[in-house]
Amino acid sequence: MIEPATKLPANHTNMIVNEEEQSISPWKEAWRSFRKNKAALLGLCIVLFFILLAIFADLIAPYGFKETELANKHLPPSSKHWFGTDEFGRDILSRVIYGARISLRVGFLAVSGSVVVGSLLGIVAGYYGRWVDGIISRIFDILLAFPSILLAIAIVAILGPSLQNAMIAIAIINVPTFGRLLRSRVLSVKEEEYITAAKAIGMTDSRILFHHVLPNSLAPIIVQGSLSVATAIIEAAALGFLGLGAQPPTPEWGKMLADSKDFIIQAPWTVFFPGIAIMLTVLGFNLMGDGLRDALDPRMKR
Repeated sequence: MIEPATKLPANHTNMIVNEEEQSISPWKEAWRSFRKNKAALLGLCIVLFFILLAIFADLIAPYGFKETELANKHLPPSSKHWFGTDEFGRDILSRVIYGARISLRVGFLAVSGSVVVGSLLGIVAGYYGRWVDGIISRIFDILLAFPSILLAIAIVAILGPSLQNAMIAIAIINVPTFGRLLRSRVLSVKEEEYITAAKAIGMTDSRILFHHVLPNSLAPIIVQGSLSVATAIIEAAALGFLGLGAQPPTPEWGKMLADSKDFIIQAPWTVFFPGIAIMLTVLGFNLMGDGLRDALDPRMKR
């Protein structure tokens, strides 16, 4: 005789569901929260769109960014030149597409440098404290005492105007942002019990820093990094507009605005499209950064 199946408690199913939810990794949970944010997804789509433009610029751009036709200068948007042409007869659409490669490279490389240097200084300052913290914190205070764009202009003026030097300047002015962020994070993390236990078993400081402290500080770094890329793109455009960034004929968006400012009445499309490209890229990174902050910050979860 077959015995009837044992009836499960009424709350058994709920217990299983709760255990499955608890087993989800924090990163998967963050991605699930990020996907629910429509504004963040829009920002991600915008960022991916410009990244694809930058990667496949050689295939997408209808003309080379250096191709000039003086007979066709300042042509309005048409089927042949969708965004019109500039004062040298160059296709603006092609230059905007290639400009995505320049601006994104500046943003990612400059922020990457800031993250590496700032994180190392912030971790050392927060973990060791005392006179080490005092010296590093005073360096951060000195850098933050200057308006960021003025400090970038001063650095580029010393190094010489070029795209590479502009990236170095942008990286330097953003170091204190990540340094202070990591310092405050380390000050709280190093008091946790697992850090005390790691010290008790004789684990070296470098292993504690890079295997325990740094992994538990990645969330704020990711959020600040995505927001800082947008800031770096604006700063690169500002330096390019002042003639201290990318040099001709490099199709950098800020430089394109500077070259077209004298023709804003005669040929407004030469200013409009590079400006729209800067606005959309910065908007995309800001929306994505806000979404990452909401997804990775436990205090934002309901």
